[in-house]
Amino acid sequence: MTNFSTIMSAMPGKRITVIGDVMLDQFVTGKVNRISPEAPVPVLTYQSESLMPGGAANVARNLARFGILSTLIGVVGADDNASKLAACLAKEPSISLKAITDRNRLTTVKTRFTSSGQQILRLDHEMTAPLSLALAKRLISAVKATLSKTDVLILSDYNKGLLDQATAQTIIALAKEAGVLVIADPKKTNPSVYKGCDLITPNLHEFRQMTGLDLNSRDEIIDAAKTMARRQKLGAILITLGADGMMLVANGHAPLSVQAQAQSVYDVSGAGDTVMATIAATLATGGTIEDAVRLSTIAAGLVVGKSGTATVLAGEILARTSPPYSKAQHDVEEMVQTWRDQGLTIGFTNGCFDLLHPGHLWVLEKAAACCDKLVVGLNSDQSTRRLKGEGRPYQDEATRAAVLAGLPMVDAVVTFDSPTPAKLIKAIAPDRLIKGGDYKAKDVVGRQTVLARGGKVVIIPTKPGFSTTRLSKA
Repeated sequence: MTNFSTIMSAMPGKRITVIGDVMLDQFVTGKVNRISPEAPVPVLTYQSESLMPGGAANVARNLARFGILSTLIGVVGADDNASKLAACLAKEPSISLKAITDRNRLTTVKTRFTSSGQQILRLDHEMTAPLSLALAKRLISAVKATLSKTDVLILSDYNKGLLDQATAQTIIALAKEAGVLVIADPKKTNPSVYKGCDLITPNLHEFRQMTGLDLNSRDEIIDAAKTMARRQKLGAILITLGADGMMLVANGHAPLSVQAQAQSVYDVSGAGDTVMATIAATLATGGTIEDAVRLSTIAAGLVVGKSGTATVLAGEILARTSPPYSKAQHDVEEMVQTWRDQGLTIGFTNGCFDLLHPGHLWVLEKAAACCDKLVVGLNSDQSTRRLKGEGRPYQDEATRAAVLAGLPMVDAVVTFDSPTPAKLIKAIAPDRLIKGGDYKAKDVVGRQTVLARGGKVVIIPTKPGFSTTRLSKA
């Protein structure tokens, strides 16, 4: 069975270039209590509004949640909405925005009006005319400049005029020459626009439009995909089937059907972006296309259960795939003694690790590099609640322990109820006491215990831009 923890642990630091139609998603929330006397339409009483990156920008935002370093290339207008989009993306230090300004164009904005969690209207501000030749050349130059530092190239095509056939084919050819994988989320009905891609990810409606066929049965879909892949020199086609999951047809592989994860659907906005980002991130680590499809199915099932243009974190995905972890403290103490008898260096770090994210993975990776065996002390639900307040943790201690235990850099996990891990540190007696964040060594709990044994205290600087509180609300 594939170890998805290993794949997701390898994602932080990979580099992906996203080129496509960047947008600003606006959500206006209100309450409907009556029908207008002027026309048979609902009256929405305004309550709040929020802004989020959309389109190709949401693909980059999803990549950021995995710790991917992405370069986002797109075209915006010379307007206030371009500034608002840039401000939203500035909150994501993992995203480098390379926006090309077209003074004859509007920045695309999708405004969704919702009441009681249901979308009642969407208003689009957009211009979909093709780019001028000069802007297309600038776009191609921007992509070319990133390819030497790119693991995967994503074409996030929302059919807003950015990628015509000539531009897309030039970019694909440059990427193939550089040995970079190319995957595309296609919206155009002409499949030759994406000729030569390693993977395209149409939904069933888009695939029917691309083939001009009804395609109602599994065999019909597979046959049509094989034909298109052969004619357009595509490595693989992944067809998303909504509640029926996904169908992968790849060269040299038997067709793969993956069932959708059971989930109450709250909002499908941006779900395709999450699928694209998860696939690209998996392939960037060297994971197989089958691994990528399975992980993206889990991610899609999670994101449709959230409101707005949402994203998912590693901890949410791994909670669905990690086997239970049940080692008690005395079991871990025996393991530690065995390791110590073998002359191995024991490291210890601790935290709540609620909704595991790239900041957590960064600290754990650095901690593991300081020792031969890493033991993680995990705040119990009760302990976490005392530290973080009511409503926390988002994931219970059994889930958090299972997620941590599955990580390749973690050798053991011990849950503790007390406000600090002082007693646990005395019991484990580590050689290295490792802490992330803005702590000073003299303030770390357990310091005296470790130093008295001749051990060391190691402080690992926190990776900026990541916190469970911010990411759970973003």
